[in-house]
Amino acid sequence: MGTIINVLAIIAGTIIGIILGRSFKKDIADTIQQGLALAVLLIGAQMAAKETDTLIVIFALVIGGWLGSWLEIEEKLLAFGRWVENKMAAQGEGKVAAAFMTASLIYCVGAMAIMGSLEEGLTGKYDTLLAKSLLDGVSAIIFASTMGWGVALSALSVGVYQGAITLLAGWIKGFLSQAVINGMTVTGGLLIVGIAFNILGYKPIRVGNLLPAIPIAAILMLLK
Repeated sequence: MGTIINVLAIIAGTIIGIILGRSFKKDIADTIQQGLALAVLLIGAQMAAKETDTLIVIFALVIGGWLGSWLEIEEKLLAFGRWVENKMAAQGEGKVAAAFMTASLIYCVGAMAIMGSLEEGLTGKYDTLLAKSLLDGVSAIIFASTMGWGVALSALSVGVYQGAITLLAGWIKGFLSQAVINGMTVTGGLLIVGIAFNILGYKPIRVGNLLPAIPIAAILMLLK
């Protein structure tokens, strides 16, 4: 359901962006995004408030942060996005293709897409994806006003990518205890808090490099 709402929000945002054109002021979009960032902060805090072993979460963040930094996950995600953009510019891709690829990268290559999909698959709640849908919808208005209808096509990428993660998480859930799921949820909730701070413009938190903390939390809980 969360991914379906996300897809519809992108399509609706694109339509509104096409209708409004450039009349949708950036300061309005910034204010809306700040409000939504506060909602994301609340969602992350609620997830992080679940009962679990705090020491395991701390160890998961430390080990996961070290592993993610060693693998340079965030840097590679950003480099991939820049590579695609440069490739399209060099080959003179059309406006629709450029809008599709740019929007797809922004909506899919991020910790919020992964965390929201995992949350729905593991817990059945889609609060994070709902907040992401609102953020994506607002940004789709801005993108569509300058890049056109190609932005709407990115909804296909979001549907396949997030839907696959949600289904996989739902399948894995059957093999995990509630304690393990809680450990993953709390760790993921803290990462979502980090995403909220990034949206608000504080010192950037490399959430991408911390993503390995989630499976590590599950492993540590299993070992316990």
